[in-house]
Amino acid sequence: MSSSRRISLVAGVLFIITFITAIGALILFQPVLDDPEGYVAGDGSDNRIFFGAFLELLLIIANIGTAVVLFPILRRQNEILALGYVTARLVECTFIAIGLLAVLGVVTLRQEAAGADPELAHSLAALKDWTFILGPGFVVGVGNGLLLGYLMYRSGLVPRPLAAFGLIGGPLICASGVAVMFGVIDQGGTGQGIATIPEFIWELGLGVYLTVKGFRPSPILSGDARPVPQTS
Repeated sequence: MSSSRRISLVAGVLFIITFITAIGALILFQPVLDDPEGYVAGDGSDNRIFFGAFLELLLIIANIGTAVVLFPILRRQNEILALGYVTARLVECTFIAIGLLAVLGVVTLRQEAAGADPELAHSLAALKDWTFILGPGFVVGVGNGLLLGYLMYRSGLVPRPLAAFGLIGGPLICASGVAVMFGVIDQGGTGQGIATIPEFIWELGLGVYLTVKGFRPSPILSGDARPVPQTS
């Protein structure tokens, strides 16, 4: 197996892991997100939340892994944009980590803070919502959508029609995130759901394609390929 095929396989598997862990964690966190005050006052299933937290930790690792693993290849196309993609992934993961801590804070309130103000639990759940709006709901559009989509489209490492979904989905993700922020559409509503479809197709399609097929033939896969030096 060539080095480029190993990179594509690892990157593809990591993208698939991001889907599994992100969806799984969201489902497991629902008792806290839907009714934080009730969770604190009741007999919440803490182990369920802890398992969701574990999945989000794996999500963070996989998110960063996709960017780090692809960087040696993508930098041959455009080093600045490739570094921008790594940075965008780190920013996204920072938001995810903050949201994760907010959810665990609700669990701590239930376990240790007898008579805790239920409004504090509500505030922590609201913080989790905001981290989703600003991270997966906005930064993803810049990183996975625009930057990664452009690099894959220009390099031809994957079919260009597939990469086009990233170039379309990225701006839609950003626009829907801004619309949610200003109250134009509801978070998780129909409008935001429709806006995420191209990005969903792009990221899942990319993960499956890289896992099954690997990179398409491209000049940047040549062993002699190097970043083009900048001249003044």
